[in-house]
Parts: sequence; C-alpha cells; structure tokens
Amino acid sequence: MIATGLLLAAGQGSRLRSVTPFKPLCPVAGRALIDHALDSMAAAGLTRVVVTLGYGADAIAAHLAARSWPVEVLTVMADWHQPNGVSALAARALIGPEGAVMAMCDHLVLPRHYRRLAKAGAGDGLRLGIDRRLGHAWVDPLDVTCVATHGDAIVGIGKELEPHDCYDTGVFAISHRFFDALETLDSPSLTEGVRILAAEGSAKIVDCSDLDWLDVDDAPAFAHAEGWMTKLAA
Repeated sequence: MIATGLLLAAGQGSRLRSVTPFKPLCPVAGRALIDHALDSMAAAGLTRVVVTLGYGADAIAAHLAARSWPVEVLTVMADWHQPNGVSALAARALIGPEGAVMAMCDHLVLPRHYRRLAKAGAGDGLRLGIDRRLGHAWVDPLDVTCVATHGDAIVGIGKELEPHDCYDTGVFAISHRFFDALETLDSPSLTEGVRILAAEGSAKIVDCSDLDWLDVDDAPAFAHAEGWMTKLAA
C-alpha cells in the first residue's frame, strides 16, 4: 500500500477568486480546502504528504506551519505559470520507489477515495480514480477531464473528449514511470503524461463511481461543497 501523498496546490485558482484569494485556503464548512485534503489523506492511512506550492506560497506555507498535522507534511516550490505537470515533477525527489497517491488540492474527496488508490497502487505506470456517473449534477461538463476506457485501460483523456465513458476524479496512484513520461514533454501537463502511459498500455483505472467527489473550481462548485461538507459534519 502506498504511504506517500502528493498534493498539488500551486495553481492560481482564478475562477474561485470571488470566494478566496488563494484556492488551497478556501474555507469549506469552516476548514480550508488544504486541511480537508491533508486530514483525509491521514485518515486514509498515508503517513507523509508532499505539497507543491506556487501561487500564494507564502500564505499557504504560513497556514501549514500554524498547526500540527496527523501526517508528515513536506513542501516544494513550483512555477505556477507552467502547466500542472511541472508541479508534479517538482516533488519527484521526495517520492519513494513505491510512488504516491497524487491529488489536486481543489478536488474534495473522502478518505476512502485516497485509500482505494493507495491500496490499488500504481502498477507499471499509474492508476486513475474514475467516475462512470456521466451527467452528475456536480460536474461541469465544460471543465471536467473526460476519460475513455477499454476494460481497465485508459485509451483517451481530455476536456470535452468524445466519446468518453467516465470522468477523471483528480486522484491518482503514480509511479516514477509517470514522472519519466512528464520529463519527455516540453510543456508537461498531467493529461499529456497520462496519454503517454496510455499509449504504452500502462495507464489503468480504479472505479470510484460509488464515492462522492467535487472539483471546487468556481463559485457554484463552492456552494455545492459547502452544502456537502456541512451535511456530513451535522
């Protein structure tokens, strides 16, 4: 079972600027998004988490330093002007041979989501948590990353991809082969890295269709998140 998390929290988060200046610190039901992620990773059984910082790094680092965490938290810096694959690569030296459970800081998920990917492992390349509930009310069809599969293999991935049969939930189990793929790209994005491994047959899926998740990327998604987390806490 993978014991290390990789949390990508370097992006600008401009679509959520009306709610918060720094997306990882966006308060959802009284707790910052990054708190939800770190506490859930700990509850899933992960023991250390590498957090990639970029935009708003000083404020987010100060927030992380202000409390004790139930996991070991390490931070690395990435250029937030660059594609998100650069954020993943910035953490490579801190990821052990077993790989990591990689997640987007703005994707709100429950501990069992992380645990399922940690137990599945990365295999020869990566495994991606997917959701086959197409048309879910919480999903923005113009923003979600769509995935096409054949059996347990990923055969296509991208925004507005047609045809597709599931969604990318933003939680992966990754090996160093994924980092190798990103390093071959001039402008490394996570999606392009997945495509490289998919072409080799080493990008697989883990079905998470029974698990709720939410990409908190704009004000409507934030409203959904507030209602969901408040209900869970009641």
